[in-house]
Amino acid sequence: MISVSAEAQCAMCRAVLESEEGQETAKGINNGIKYLMIIPYILVGTVGYFIYKENKKGSKK
Repeated sequence: MISVSAEAQCAMCRAVLESEEGQETAKGINNGIKYLMIIPYILVGTVGYFIYKENKKGSKK
């Protein structure tokens, strides 16, 4: 798999965060965005795994 580093915010967030020195808040906002984006994938993957597991168990009978 190939990944590309992408860090972005809305225009208002970006303007506020760029004015700060040290960029610690900007890094925190970007990490929060990544965290919020990965949760749906984990949930869908977990549900998909259990559906697959149940279908596989049902086909053995």
